[in-house]
Amino acid sequence: MSSPTPAPAPTSAADTTSGVDLSFVASVVDWLQANIMQIIGAFAVLVIGLLIASVLSRAAERALKKHPRFDPTIAELLSKMVKYALWAVVLVTVLSQFGVQTASILAALGGMALAVGLALQGTLSNVASGVMILVQRPFVVGEAISVDRFTATVQRIGLFTTELKQFDGLFVMVPNSELWNQPIINLHRHPTRRIELIVGIGYGDSMKDARETLLALAAADERALDDPEPQAFVASLDDSSVGIGLRVWCATGDYMALSWDLTEAAKAAFDDKGISIPFPQREVTMVSAA
Repeated sequence: MSSPTPAPAPTSAADTTSGVDLSFVASVVDWLQANIMQIIGAFAVLVIGLLIASVLSRAAERALKKHPRFDPTIAELLSKMVKYALWAVVLVTVLSQFGVQTASILAALGGMALAVGLALQGTLSNVASGVMILVQRPFVVGEAISVDRFTATVQRIGLFTTELKQFDGLFVMVPNSELWNQPIINLHRHPTRRIELIVGIGYGDSMKDARETLLALAAADERALDDPEPQAFVASLDDSSVGIGLRVWCATGDYMALSWDLTEAAKAAFDDKGISIPFPQREVTMVSAA
């Protein structure tokens, strides 16, 4: 009589788990063996691409900082843009090593960039204006400018805003787009400036004496330049006075002080010579009824 066949031993949970782990490891090893060349190529592209991006961005920053028309801020910004653009190229190249269709990824990134650009339209406008200000350099830090309703000294130029300090000491922060889209008068860009002083004298006073007096004041002040030479002239014939003008060139730094001093000296000199500076006058004729 044959003995009964023993029943197979039940498989333990540990053996099942071990079998799953071994099969997963085996599949990973098989995938690595099948794609080892693509992995090596992608790793090489990644490393070399990042190194090239770093080297080129630093080289671009050094070259831009040496150029006199590029501010250090804009040089740093452009170098970062070069680096990020190269990173994007490296990423697309690495993905293509594994057969990933990069066209759809690029299309998605383009759509995202468009959406972000529309959402940040005002902010990007300030950034674009800041870049143009830093490149074109209509003003630099330390120069005084007059734009819109502000006349102030430039304290800082950023990518989004420009910080100004008014002559009365008040702090002003102006968006770059507002500065770039309006005429800018730079009060300190040129080394010399012209002062034009107009003083009204009475119709009964000598215009020649008034002109000679103003020219003598300009000649006596060493801040007044000889070239171009000062000019005195009859500027206007007003209702109650004759406008006598004086044009004097001076160094830009002396403009305000010399303008104030010439105005005060003109009043004192006219008083000494008996040249009147009349008040507005009106003649009233009374007509009696017949």
